[in-house]
Amino acid sequence: MAGLGPAISPPCYQDGRAKPGHDEAMLIDSHCHLDYFAEAEIDEVVTRARDAGVARMVTIGTRLAQAAAVKALCDRFPDTVWGTVGIHPHNAGELPLPSVEELAALADHPRIIGIGESGLDYHYDTSPRDVQAEGFRRHIRAARIAGLPIVIHARQADDDILAILRDERTRGGDFDFLLHCFSSGRDLAEKAVEIGGYVSFSGILTFPRSPEIREIARDLPEDRILVETDAPYLAPVPLRGKRCEPAHVAHTARVLAEVRGLDPARLAAVTTANFHRLFRRAAAA
Repeated sequence: MAGLGPAISPPCYQDGRAKPGHDEAMLIDSHCHLDYFAEAEIDEVVTRARDAGVARMVTIGTRLAQAAAVKALCDRFPDTVWGTVGIHPHNAGELPLPSVEELAALADHPRIIGIGESGLDYHYDTSPRDVQAEGFRRHIRAARIAGLPIVIHARQADDDILAILRDERTRGGDFDFLLHCFSSGRDLAEKAVEIGGYVSFSGILTFPRSPEIREIARDLPEDRILVETDAPYLAPVPLRGKRCEPAHVAHTARVLAEVRGLDPARLAAVTTANFHRLFRRAAAA
């Protein structure tokens, strides 16, 4: 994209954490995995995020057995952490899929604000594709029952993701959804937004080899964009090669602000408002 380098470098502390300005709006990391960090360091991870201007974060469910741990983290940090519950497509083949009702019942906690992550991953194909698709459909239906958005993992499966989204809307009606850690094509992003979806950008946005993702991020409607880390994965520039933390969402947000020609504080306000519009249970908390 003309006029845009591979990334921008925000003011940082010596350890690489973004340094927020005094007048900078707070951010929300809409997707991380706090339980993937060592138990002894989770408090420090959360503190570093707050110091970097990240007021809230969402820790994401990837296995049924993990739901209790997600809820425990929500209870441990009641002013900072929300959660979701669900089965990642990588794990969909590990056990018989739960029923739609069983999935919906997992959201029986006031700080569980979404279902998932679920979806399709044809890059690793860790689970059979038909099992992934069935799991995805059940998560969509559970999200509709629970009245919560579904968090979607989509990797090299754009056509099938879109086909299932459309088919489930036709079968059962509208539902809210978020395409997390967006790394797919423009067609999926634009058509997802057309049917009411949101799109979240991770550190991938800052990578030198991601000009197409930055162009998509530039062009999507302002009221449909969020930011995330997917921590502990995908550390943004200038921290590539290091472990990612929720604090690092500040780097991605600054790049997204530059891509869209916004002041960083305005970008923070926009993405936070979008987050609360999508995750209504969080807005009511």
